[in-house]
Amino acid sequence: MGIQILFASSNPHKLQEIRHILPERFQLLSLEDVGFDKEIEETGKTFEANAEIKANAIFESSGIICFADDSGLEVDALDGKPGVKSARYAGEPPDHARNVELLLSHMKGKTNRKARFKTVICLRLPGKTLFFEGAVEGRITEEITGGNGFGYDPVFVPDGYDRTFAEMSMEEKNEISHRKRALEKMLVFLEYIE
Repeated sequence: MGIQILFASSNPHKLQEIRHILPERFQLLSLEDVGFDKEIEETGKTFEANAEIKANAIFESSGIICFADDSGLEVDALDGKPGVKSARYAGEPPDHARNVELLLSHMKGKTNRKARFKTVICLRLPGKTLFFEGAVEGRITEEITGGNGFGYDPVFVPDGYDRTFAEMSMEEKNEISHRKRALEKMLVFLEYIE
């Protein structure tokens, strides 16, 4: 059966990515698995704050060890934007294609294309709240390339590569992703959980 751990997300892309990374001794549950369908308002000004808001809400509702992440793209030439607004950069409702188009329009003519994907995970256990961060540095392309992945993957090339995340297989992306880096730090801690 393994140790049940609840991931505070209903995003199928993220769930699939995390299932690929988590060791088999963990049984990853989704919000759907525990019947949680309330909207959690992410009112935090930082990735840490938003991850904690989600983790606390789910833990208090379910009582199951859980973790939540908040991730986004920080672009140097845009003073760190879209940042915590990454999913809703182009407004409501969230739309990956519109977000990417808006980002590319804001980057027109900019020579500094440095950016990073960043993830902060908040892990909630009884009486404990812990944070784990992961980042992958790279640059923003001038056009959309590739059909895999989601979000800003088609316009982000990680350092040391000449392809966007959207041109990589899930296995390739998972090897270097910001989410994997944060998860690996969390897994070091979880090794000690029975």
